Amino acid sequence: MSTGPQPLRKLVVVGVGLIGGSFALALKEAGRAGRVVGVGRGRANLDAAKRLGVIDVLRTLDGPWTAELADADLVLVAAPVAQYPALFAAMAPHLGARTVVTDAGSTKQDVIAAARAQLGMALPRFVPGHPIAGTEHSGATAAFPTLFRDRNVVLTPLSETDRDAVATVASLWQVCGANVRELDAAAHDRIFAAVSHLPHLLAFALVDALATRPDAEDLFRFAASGFRDFTRIAASSPEMWRDISMANRTALLAEVDAFRAQLDRVAAMIAAGDGTALEAVFANARLARRAWEAERNAAANPAPADGPRES
Repeated sequence: MSTGPQPLRKLVVVGVGLIGGSFALALKEAGRAGRVVGVGRGRANLDAAKRLGVIDVLRTLDGPWTAELADADLVLVAAPVAQYPALFAAMAPHLGARTVVTDAGSTKQDVIAAARAQLGMALPRFVPGHPIAGTEHSGATAAFPTLFRDRNVVLTPLSETDRDAVATVASLWQVCGANVRELDAAAHDRIFAAVSHLPHLLAFALVDALATRPDAEDLFRFAASGFRDFTRIAASSPEMWRDISMANRTALLAEVDAFRAQLDRVAAMIAAGDGTALEAVFANARLARRAWEAERNAAANPAPADGPRES
């Protein structure tokens, strides 16, 4: 008996970077992807993707790439979200009647608005998605097949989205090792403004602030693991995070205001010499961080149902 989704005869990945490339590699490794066509702006990146076996065929956005869409089983759009309106407009007239379209954008309300405006008759076969995985590296050379293993992928289908299309996309992410969840698009954007977009904004802002100081050389010379861990994500793609920040600006600005209030609160504790209050903030943060990490580890490494249990 066959298990899992039927193999894709043809997968088109628009944006062959860390996310799009890792998706292709994971499906290839699982034997679920046949011909993989990579589409992108940069020929050097696409050449690297083909050389590394991430894709089988390359097409640049300044060429006739839309000819690849008519017989595609699935199209994954994994480009910076500001490019989506133009990409959807170019794709719409060429999509096959059965082609499913999904995306990997970190914001969802703007992506859905672009899809509604541009995809036309293909809209019911569009499944908005967001894999909650990544590293600070980018490009096809950063891709690896286990990126999504034990990570969440959030789908935010529209009311008119075909449920068979949702099931297809969900099953493919599960083949990649991901846990698939569904959220309302507005709830998605509000949640990720707090736990993803704000942390990236803070990391970028801190590194930029230090880098522009006259003593920057000394600051970076003596920075150690705490600085490294907090600012790792500031090595991410500036273009991608610019687009995310602009696309989710309302929710992100609300989180910036809330965080500014928290900074003012702890600054007041320090100014007042209130070590007890400051320690309470640190202790609460420590407990919350450890509980989150324990829950995350437990989800990634569940105990066997019949295995030994600690008393």
